[in-house]
Amino acid sequence: MLEVSRRSLLAGSAAVTAASALLPMNGAPAAAQTPPVGTQNAGWYRYKVGTHEVTVATDGVNRIKFPDGFVANKSRDEVNAGLAAAFLQPAPDMIAIPYSPIAVNTGSKLIVIDTGTGQANFDRTKGAAGQFHGNLKASGIDAAQVDTVIISHFHGDHINGLLTADNKPAFAKAEILVPAAEWKYFMDDAEMGKQSSDRMKGVFSNARRVFDALGRKVTPYEPGKEIAPGITSVESYGHTPGHNSHIISSGNSKVFVQADVTNMPVFVRNPGWHLMFDQDANAAEATRRKVYDMLASERMMVQGFHYPFPALAHIEKTSTGYRETMVPWSPTL
Repeated sequence: MLEVSRRSLLAGSAAVTAASALLPMNGAPAAAQTPPVGTQNAGWYRYKVGTHEVTVATDGVNRIKFPDGFVANKSRDEVNAGLAAAFLQPAPDMIAIPYSPIAVNTGSKLIVIDTGTGQANFDRTKGAAGQFHGNLKASGIDAAQVDTVIISHFHGDHINGLLTADNKPAFAKAEILVPAAEWKYFMDDAEMGKQSSDRMKGVFSNARRVFDALGRKVTPYEPGKEIAPGITSVESYGHTPGHNSHIISSGNSKVFVQADVTNMPVFVRNPGWHLMFDQDANAAEATRRKVYDMLASERMMVQGFHYPFPALAHIEKTSTGYRETMVPWSPTL
């Protein structure tokens, strides 16, 4: 049986009286003295691949109502269900697509792989995207010191960050490496003339806008080559005609930098889904399955451009596709 002494009752009464003294005269809780900050912290994360140091610097996120045909071979209800099952849906009919470019310090070279949506997009989106250069600087990396920029393909969220907001080169001394097949296709006037959709016309036009501002000073590269110290290009066509991914390797460590082999992880779990941005959907699906079979078999980590920040994951095969397990945050390198 619980026994309450007179002494404990008096002590409790005194505590209540003291607490009451802290309340305003009307008995309501006191107002907070410190207002909310209202801004997010700088978005960068660092990890090691052997002796190479990788810095993920988020470019932000695009939150939109997904258009009809976002997944060409699935209904809107099926897409909603898939997004909800993967906990990747901010609201029905909505998607949130992150952007995660990286920098690689090999010791001898400072290399950026893809560049985000561009500094001009920061103001357009009220800071939701276009964050890459700000976060890169916050991480301690000076864009002026970057030796090489490697581009995976020519969609705007991968190349627009090559330019500053006033259309000047964002990486003043860097050599710009581009996939040879991608360059050949998107710089071909005849190919541009064949385009019928507004989206594809825009992709061609934007690629020329960006590379013309750079004086078309680029170095094309082929797949299957070491194009920078410890970084090998990998053919991953389908999303675009010249799409390349990259393997960073140092010692016994490797990570697969996939670019857009998949978009959000819902396409990892559903590899047969055909994204509206894939130019050749069947080839993109074949590439996706080939790459993810390899990742699961070799237990190789993947850096996903459109994965949730910091966008690094392990992959396992399932009965219906694949499953991503995000790598736990580490407080040390």
